[in-house]
Amino acid sequence: MFWDKSIKRYTNLICLSAALLSGCSVIPGSHIEGLQYQEPNDNSEQALQNVKVQVINSQLIASQKASKAQTKTQPKTTTDLELSNYEYRLGVGDVLAIGVWDHPELTIPAAVQRSAEFDGFRIQADGTITYAYVPKLPAAGKTINELHADLVKALSKIIEKPQVDIKVVGFNSQKTYITGEVKKPGIYPITEIPLTLIDAISKAGGITQEADWREVSLTRQGKTEVIKLNEFYANGDTSQNRLLKHGDVVHVTRTDKQKVYVLGDVNEVGVVPVHRYGLSLAEALTQSGGLNEQSANANGIFVLRKRQNNNTDDVVADVFQLHAKNAVAMLWANEFELQSQDIVYVTTAPIARWNRLISQILPTITAIDYITEVDQTIQAAR
Repeated sequence: MFWDKSIKRYTNLICLSAALLSGCSVIPGSHIEGLQYQEPNDNSEQALQNVKVQVINSQLIASQKASKAQTKTQPKTTTDLELSNYEYRLGVGDVLAIGVWDHPELTIPAAVQRSAEFDGFRIQADGTITYAYVPKLPAAGKTINELHADLVKALSKIIEKPQVDIKVVGFNSQKTYITGEVKKPGIYPITEIPLTLIDAISKAGGITQEADWREVSLTRQGKTEVIKLNEFYANGDTSQNRLLKHGDVVHVTRTDKQKVYVLGDVNEVGVVPVHRYGLSLAEALTQSGGLNEQSANANGIFVLRKRQNNNTDDVVADVFQLHAKNAVAMLWANEFELQSQDIVYVTTAPIARWNRLISQILPTITAIDYITEVDQTIQAAR
């Protein structure tokens, strides 16, 4: 039943995608085929009142930079990891190597063809180990120092001032899971060396090119926390790091939504990925082959940006317009930073008719969101 619905939605996805791309690429003027445009009426004019239009100029660029600087977090130091006080606690399945100085009969000799883990003392399901003269010694949940003190105390009844050496040769009781877009996803043990989230990603070979470098998720005991990975790498915010514990799941998602859409009267209509260090309007236009010199209206470069659902006003989208006939405006285009899911549209229509243009292209925002959500649903179902 689920697959039937998925196939039906996927079919609708293909049809909708074809309608959008064919309409926006075939006729780059004021009329967009495939979106079933109707002449603006009272309702469409009312909808346009929920769109905030701004001109891309020096004031807007300055405002954008100021807003970015204000939201940029200051580097923070790690206060909750307490790595200096970290002690590994033994668990069921861990293997110990135990030796007593000057008492070779209590020390298992090393074999050439056998590993230390093979010859060691494994913590049993009841949490105990059995050593010479000390049967069923509780070990699970203790640190090496605590177990050492207990073993010395027990052996002191047989041996005068025993000098005991204990080390873990098999870390089998505690694991963490690294999944998603890393080069070596898998299960990684927690050992006597503290394992942080950043260390785990590094052990997994680092993130792939398709990974979302901005955020990763950490799931612990059924609760998921979003870690701002980019704040750590770009701004040195070590408070984003976490000390991993047994059962933790670190998931690195794909960068499926880290892209913008360039439509209209450009030489190559399509999708432009937002790279790690951002994407400017000038870069997006360049990667799309630039404007069509014969027909594009240089004053008709628009950026449409959907507002978040939690906004307090009635504005559903922001529209930014670039007057590129002014040579200085190209400098502003290089400074104007795009956001993921932005729609860049270049028109041939007279600017006086921009209301009609915007009323045509606004449904594209919702349509692209729908395409992305359906695609992610299908990928998750697989």
